Amino acid sequence: MKKIFIKTFGCQMNEYDTNRIYDTVKNIGYFKTNDLSDADCYLLNTCHIRDKSKEKVYDEIGRVRKIYRNKKKPIVIISGCVAQAESGEMIKREPYIDIIVGPQSYHKLNKIIESFNHKKKRELTEFDTENKFNYLDKIKNNDSKVSSFLTVQEGCDKFCSFCVVPYTRGPEYSRPFKKIIEEAENLINNGTKELILLGQNVNAYFYSCGDKSYKLSDLISELEKIKELKRIRYTTSHPRDMTDDLIECYTSSKKLMPFVHLPIQSGSNKILKLMNRNHNVEKYLDIYKMIKQKNSKVEFSSDFIIGYPGETDNDFQNTINLVKEIKFINSFSFIYSPRPGTPAAKLSLVDKDVAKDRLTNIQSLLEEYQIKKNKSLIGSSVEVLVENKLKNQNKYFGRNIYLNSVIFEGEQKYIGKVINVKVTKVNRNTLFGKIDHNKNMRAA
Repeated sequence: MKKIFIKTFGCQMNEYDTNRIYDTVKNIGYFKTNDLSDADCYLLNTCHIRDKSKEKVYDEIGRVRKIYRNKKKPIVIISGCVAQAESGEMIKREPYIDIIVGPQSYHKLNKIIESFNHKKKRELTEFDTENKFNYLDKIKNNDSKVSSFLTVQEGCDKFCSFCVVPYTRGPEYSRPFKKIIEEAENLINNGTKELILLGQNVNAYFYSCGDKSYKLSDLISELEKIKELKRIRYTTSHPRDMTDDLIECYTSSKKLMPFVHLPIQSGSNKILKLMNRNHNVEKYLDIYKMIKQKNSKVEFSSDFIIGYPGETDNDFQNTINLVKEIKFINSFSFIYSPRPGTPAAKLSLVDKDVAKDRLTNIQSLLEEYQIKKNKSLIGSSVEVLVENKLKNQNKYFGRNIYLNSVIFEGEQKYIGKVINVKVTKVNRNTLFGKIDHNKNMRAA
């Protein structure tokens, strides 16, 4: 038996990919180890969204080299979006790397590992998404977590000016409807109670078979029928693909969580046009209002790029105004980071100090709404899907309907169940409480 250690950077899809790689390499005798110093194969699954993520790769390889200085070197593999975007350059810069494999070539990984010799570097960066999923569909997803990721769509055809995804993940591809449901049922049989449907543009999911076609709303409706499944989420969605049938799910579905992560990136129409987002603020607000009309409990989060080339004080103020109007309860915000090969990489940057000040301002405002929402829950009873026990503590971890972390004292028997927890205190990211036995008894 050989051992493989995988370290994952970046998005939820990378986490899903890592789990599938573990499932795949078992077929050639490689099994998961959590001990980096005892691996026959070391794989780093990478993210290319920001420049710091790329530099982390080289830092990590340096750490691995030190660990194995006086030991037999493992096979060193770089996978994911950095591998796709920087392939040849990475091997030149860091000869310790043996294999480069892009995110659409994982189905070829086993053969490459089996035939590997240290004298020949290998690169696999073809866009072969359909064959990849055809291969993975034959291998069971062994994830047994209470909350599991499930990729339904990959790639992007939007070509936002700042984004590398079309170049690293390829064009939009939607998996066959039946195969997704089969994988979902397998995960649920393994103990999954919550499915998080993944895609670079997950709400662009569209699969046609004969005279029948399926959209994300159809996936949600079909998953709704599975009794053992308690919750459904999806991420990341694009405003352009937020269709009426999907919006209707916030009325018709009891298992779809009332929390929408819908990145807008900027509150300025001028900047949105420069970003090639192909939607405007008014369209975004229309979506927000339609969903709130369908279900007033729904809350929103977003992504914001601050200091995008051409952003003026007025453009930034428009973004602040949007945040004040919607009051996002949990969002991500970053200073613009040029990605090589994208149209925006050629543009002049906003002054670094100005961008930092703007980021500080918007993060303070976003944090204010996040804390305000959390504080509003103190004293109330919230529904929590219990995921696991915390290490070295007699406390348990779960999430409420809005994806907040919830920590409370409990028992092993609650793992995998939705229970009521009375919130006693909060911080920015976490709710703390105790089991609401009265409400749980009434619910039972």
